[in-house]
Amino acid sequence: MASPWTADEKGFMQRALEVAERGRAKVSPNPLVGCVLVKDGVVIAEGWHDHLGGLHAEQMAIHDAESNGHSPNGAVAYVTLEPCNHFGRTPPCTEALMWAGVKEVVVAHYDPNPTVRGKGIQVLQDAGIEVRQGLLEDEASIQMHPFLHWCQHRRPLVTVKMAVDANGSVDDRSQTPQRFTSDACLDLVHALRKECDAILVGVETVVRDNPQLTVRRVPTERQPLRIIIDPNQRTPTDALLLTDEHETLVMGDDFTSLPALLNLLGDKEIQRLMVEGGPTTVGTFLDQGFVDEFYLIQSKVIHKQPIASNIDARRLISAGLSHTSTESWGDETVQIWTRH
Repeated sequence: MASPWTADEKGFMQRALEVAERGRAKVSPNPLVGCVLVKDGVVIAEGWHDHLGGLHAEQMAIHDAESNGHSPNGAVAYVTLEPCNHFGRTPPCTEALMWAGVKEVVVAHYDPNPTVRGKGIQVLQDAGIEVRQGLLEDEASIQMHPFLHWCQHRRPLVTVKMAVDANGSVDDRSQTPQRFTSDACLDLVHALRKECDAILVGVETVVRDNPQLTVRRVPTERQPLRIIIDPNQRTPTDALLLTDEHETLVMGDDFTSLPALLNLLGDKEIQRLMVEGGPTTVGTFLDQGFVDEFYLIQSKVIHKQPIASNIDARRLISAGLSHTSTESWGDETVQIWTRH
């Protein structure tokens, strides 16, 4: 069956997806969104959602067009997400598109957020603007995965990161706590942290490692919320997580149920949670079926007094995950497992 989309149309939407990436790690809990305005087959403007409270992609593209002497009247807007029709941190994008005189809107993915859910498309159609939907929808779905997951489940997408030695050990009891992966690998771990809204560990990790759990090795405009699972109030009062300027949430015995915790985080609009805890914490998430992504980082180092991670392919598969790719992060090999 022939595609309903031309090569040019696919190219315009691909460009919208590319400019949307400029908002990564800056717009959550809003999704990444890009917009391209096309007139007479030529791109006249581009826009993206750059930061919370800033212009949405459609609004930025319209402003970009006018700033460069181009009228958006009669243009076609290629937008990666259905335009909003409600007042939030900014006015509705549907009003901006109608005011600008756009004649057609091509949408990659509908917005499942209860505040939109087709209302944006309907408003545009009622105003006489042609709307077509579904161009590069799969690509947009991947780009907005945490947002779409949150809209569907009202809880965060859970990403686990665990580093092990050559034999699957997470720590060496013969040494004081220390990192055993390369600097290049650590840079990429911090880049992954940057994309998450919160980072979680168990109290054992805090007691042994005294981590900061901040984004330090890559530029960032925000820090994730830190969460400690501590049902018996064992977190040291001088722990870095409690004494620096960044926010930490300590979950005691009133919130040790993972469903309750994830629901609470969902209510806080936490869309992507990174779990960096030890075998007990990670195992609990796995056994209860709450892991959506697993980054298993394996070093060539061999621990003298190993602590087993108890993580292998069989356990990940039984938790509903599939091995999707293997990457090199510095000197380490990283297996990426995901839930489909």
